[in-house]
Amino acid sequence: MSTEKNADDSTDTKLLVDLHVQYIQSLDKKRDELAYHLTEHLRMNGIYWGLTSLALMGRKDALDRQEMIDWVMSCWVEEEGAFAPHPGHDPHLHPTLSAIQILLMQDALHLVNVEKVTNFVLSLQDPETGSFAGDEWGEIDTRFTYCAVACLSLLGQLDKLDKEKTVAWLEKCKNHDGGFGMVQGAESHAAQVWTSVGALAILGRLDVVDKDTLCWWLCERQLPNGGLNGRPEKLEDVCYSWWVFATLSILGRGDWISQEKLQKFILSCQDTEKGGVADRPEDVADIWHTVFGLAGLSLMGYEGLQPVDPVYCLPASVTKNLHQ
Repeated sequence: MSTEKNADDSTDTKLLVDLHVQYIQSLDKKRDELAYHLTEHLRMNGIYWGLTSLALMGRKDALDRQEMIDWVMSCWVEEEGAFAPHPGHDPHLHPTLSAIQILLMQDALHLVNVEKVTNFVLSLQDPETGSFAGDEWGEIDTRFTYCAVACLSLLGQLDKLDKEKTVAWLEKCKNHDGGFGMVQGAESHAAQVWTSVGALAILGRLDVVDKDTLCWWLCERQLPNGGLNGRPEKLEDVCYSWWVFATLSILGRGDWISQEKLQKFILSCQDTEKGGVADRPEDVADIWHTVFGLAGLSLMGYEGLQPVDPVYCLPASVTKNLHQ
């Protein structure tokens, strides 16, 4: 793999669109590799990451639309009213959101049984605390609150949610530094911050956020090389180009960090031979860091990329009606 060694040296590096498209197309052709089968539990999410990447690059047609739709629907679990991450797996809230996002981008949302999915989502909310589990086994995480709120919003069913209890739970997960943790009492983490702030944005309750305190905490995540980390004293990582910067954008504080340095850092993490984006220079590219690197660049107005919605991490053209 060939990458720039330092983000500050990547001034002339451009986004390698054609190479990234080829990289995404290659991902489903590695079925003889063990890693392909060990990541079945992430397959639905991976397709969302890949399709979103292509859509932001204006190359959504690089993957077969009907084949993708057929595969997504093969993961539908009728008796549960939700989607599994892969055929034969148990349904879960996260792949259910990914399936909805994929079908929405592919103009096939009409295939979703809205009533059943809505009932599935609502069944996962604790009536006492307002928190959400990811599935019937009960793991609680603010990520799942975002998944639930986003699912209902994208399906036009947000009025069915107990919004007061949902907001009250998120408020309990807020910390003195303005950030949010996985659960009440957990340390602030940039990914949990975005999911919590994103959910509150969808619910129209950004008043819950201590904007100045949180945004200072977020802008302190930028390191000298331009990259962002998720917590104090951690390494920079391309995925936080989304979690941190998208949150700042939602709160109207995107100019609190150096966008120029962040762009250089993301571009320095490209694999210039095989395509894709890694977590940091010289590491192996993967689709997770590719989508969030591209989404971060899009949010900073990088030339040639389609606009992205900072609340939904979907092309803005897809979500425009949700903000009316």
